[in-house]
Amino acid sequence: MSTMTQQELKHRTKQFALRAIYLSEALPQTRTGNVIANQLLRSGTSVGANYRSACRARSTKDFINKLGVVIEEGDESGYWIELIVEAKLMSEKRVAALLKESNELVAIFTASHKTAKARMRRTNQKSAIGNQK
Repeated sequence: MSTMTQQELKHRTKQFALRAIYLSEALPQTRTGNVIANQLLRSGTSVGANYRSACRARSTKDFINKLGVVIEEGDESGYWIELIVEAKLMSEKRVAALLKESNELVAIFTASHKTAKARMRRTNQKSAIGNQK
């Protein structure tokens, strides 16, 4: 498995946002459809926006916190997509690719989050050892 670059992830999350927009626009104009469309619009577009923010983090701790938001928004997007199917607003076949992408993005960012936390712990341990002189 190859590692994605920051630019590739920015592009991928923007494409995810656009697909969430298109899906939201295609939902039925019912009370339920409108509520779910609004929720999916918010979470689906937030993934990329928050990832871009994480890329500009001022510290490792800030990066970890912002990446946590990316994960939450990606997972929430998956929830709304699942609800679209279970509420019978659209067929599973029609939304399957976007749900798969949501799950993949969550997995990618979760792995990155874990790696960043482990690096921060190692750095903090080295600092603590160095300060014991």
